Amino acid sequence: MLVLLGGRGAWAARLKDLVDIQGVRLNQLNGFGLVIGLNGTGDDRSTGFTFQTLANMLQRQGVSIDPNLIRTDNVAAVIVTAKLQPFAKAGTRLDVLVSSIGNATSLQGGTLLVTPLRGHDGNVYVLAQGPLSIGGGFAFGGQGATATKNHPTVATIPQGGIVEREVGVGFTERRAITMTLRDPDFTTADRIARSINRRFKGEVAQPADAGTITVALSEPMRSDLVRTLAELEALEGDPDSRARVILDERTGTVVLGEHVRVSTVAVSHGNLSIQIKEQPRVSQPLPFSQGTTEVKPDTQIEVKEQDARLLVVPRGVTIAEVVQALNAIGVTPRDLIAVFQAIRAAGALQAELEVL
Repeated sequence: MLVLLGGRGAWAARLKDLVDIQGVRLNQLNGFGLVIGLNGTGDDRSTGFTFQTLANMLQRQGVSIDPNLIRTDNVAAVIVTAKLQPFAKAGTRLDVLVSSIGNATSLQGGTLLVTPLRGHDGNVYVLAQGPLSIGGGFAFGGQGATATKNHPTVATIPQGGIVEREVGVGFTERRAITMTLRDPDFTTADRIARSINRRFKGEVAQPADAGTITVALSEPMRSDLVRTLAELEALEGDPDSRARVILDERTGTVVLGEHVRVSTVAVSHGNLSIQIKEQPRVSQPLPFSQGTTEVKPDTQIEVKEQDARLLVVPRGVTIAEVVQALNAIGVTPRDLIAVFQAIRAAGALQAELEVL
């Protein structure tokens, strides 16, 4: 059943929830490392790069050993990833994610050795190290059966990364800033520019396209740029969007956008229900016969088809009327997917249909 929640009419969102300031962004980091101290759940001999890396690390410590002679199962090769926040300073701690790339069965109880995390430019920005946490997960078993909880080959190290190099974000010499909309839309860009111009009493904001707004910085605005950006983020804008229907066939989830409209169309809906019951029955032979006792399946098939109901939807109805109409004919979310696809194929759905 579809449920329509009532709203308060017009509403606005903060600019900090609608736009990003160009140059102020996350930076993705990653590195290759080793996790040690595992209780027999590490990589086996078939994962050659694990033991080659371990031999290289031992050689740097002054221990020379042939990788082919290493016979340990408490080491696992991992990829370590992290997100470096903008304006993060040297010494700032951040969380890191550790993921196995070999055939280790669990990272529980392991410790990550010092791992440099690099950016796309090849420079090291973060060093990660520390004990792993897999959130209570485990994996154990033998040849016949295994038991697993959560995802034991992925772990985190809270505050396990330390920033070693800062990412420079220069604002002091800028004479303008550029805002990028997270969901580009011409109407939204124009409304945001108008809101900024009203606040600063001038034509300082100009939408360049559907996803970009340029804000010219006057001398007073540049003199206290932090306060200027704080005021921009606090401004409110009324976002607009295309009419869209999202259908997720895997979960049966249906999301209808605010501006969805349907032209005049007739919808007939009926359900076909097939129920199959099968239970074994024992067949006993007659007394003093040479027969044997046998088990035979007894299958019963029952088919029920509900009467189809015809619904005529008038031209240009709103989302509220669409919800009420579909509820009236008892459409389930899974059936609704087929209904909307058919309405779209008929050319009566005035919205973008996206199937996940």
